[in-house]
Amino acid sequence: MLSLRAAALTDIGRVRRENEDRCIFDEKAQVFGVADGVGGLPGGGEAAQLTAEQVLTVVTALPAVTEQDLVVAVRAVNEAVLKLGRKMSPGMGIGTTLTFGCVRDGALLLAHVGDSRCYGLREGQLLRLTEDHSVENEARLRRARGEIVYYHESNRNALTRCIGQPTPPDVDTAEFTLAAGDRYLFCTDGVTRMITDAELKTAIGRGDDPHVTLAEIVNLAVKRGGPDNATGVLVFVDEA
Repeated sequence: MLSLRAAALTDIGRVRRENEDRCIFDEKAQVFGVADGVGGLPGGGEAAQLTAEQVLTVVTALPAVTEQDLVVAVRAVNEAVLKLGRKMSPGMGIGTTLTFGCVRDGALLLAHVGDSRCYGLREGQLLRLTEDHSVENEARLRRARGEIVYYHESNRNALTRCIGQPTPPDVDTAEFTLAAGDRYLFCTDGVTRMITDAELKTAIGRGDDPHVTLAEIVNLAVKRGGPDNATGVLVFVDEA
């Protein structure tokens, strides 16, 4: 038997006037993740808030969960955010990233849209479990298929998918069998742009209290300038 300990933390940072990040956090339902309102569009905070609420409502109502269920759930969330965007910002819409997982029957089921991330640490090895849906990454993948793709350097981090877009987004899903000692970090780019993967590996593996460890990670991102909101949800998997 396995048990979970988890923590959630968000910080506005040192530059932004509003925190448009949201934690997705329900220890009882074992649903964890983050949403990051899209910069450059109005209503980022509202998009992320609605997304967080809808994910918890939809996923916790499911008697069982499969990867396909998560795709359907995320697309339902997208539709809700799209409708809100038509009211708040008819010309531009609103948007947010979404990266979350739910634990069911000893496995973590993951769903991902955007450039927030999920990392997994097992036996000292850190794996990035998601791929950023950015212009740069999409170009790299297309080039690997032999396509000729160009993009402007200023747009390299622009999102190619988000929650709130007019067409239902492609949703990346995955399933990971849990093991005692695993640690999983969901975080926004306000963390990952300020802290390297190598540093995250060390931080996640250090200590035995998810609240302390997560505070160290978020505070480091802010200490290094905090140009964006910094948010994380950290899950420790223990032997029950």
